[in-house]
Amino acid sequence: MDHKVLVLNGDYTAITLCSVQKAFVLLYLEKAELIAKSEHGVLRTVSRAYPKPSIIRLQRYVRVPYKGIALSRHNVMKRDNFECQYCGSTKNLTLDHVIPRSRGGDSSWSNLLTACSRCNHAKGHHTPQEAGLTIRQQPKKPTLTGFLKLSAGTLDQNWHPYLQ
Repeated sequence: MDHKVLVLNGDYTAITLCSVQKAFVLLYLEKAELIAKSEHGVLRTVSRAYPKPSIIRLQRYVRVPYKGIALSRHNVMKRDNFECQYCGSTKNLTLDHVIPRSRGGDSSWSNLLTACSRCNHAKGHHTPQEAGLTIRQQPKKPTLTGFLKLSAGTLDQNWHPYLQ
């Protein structure tokens, strides 16, 4: 039961992902309705079988104050697919400031990226251009739907219309 379930607000906008267990409780308590079933089996009790949810929609609209995605080491690495943005390595990963802090660079989504320790050391207190390094993907702040896609791992085909 490690599959994720997409949770939609009352207006069919994606809010979050939750576990199958949490989604089933919301369905059972009639706080949500089933929008799409998963192709990965059913949930069984002693006397009944229930479809495993893939997408649920909350019965009532929930006002969610959107604060954005928290800037953290893990979230930056997740955004960068846990790969060095200079060489593509997946070993010994660290965070790198594109514009070094010693030159006034801040810790923001657009200035932080994932780098292996070798590339980070080679870059030092220089900019990537000065160090002769090329950034594979320019760092930027992720959107909520983009981050939900990254968090899900494998995307259920039913989710595509809601994560555009």
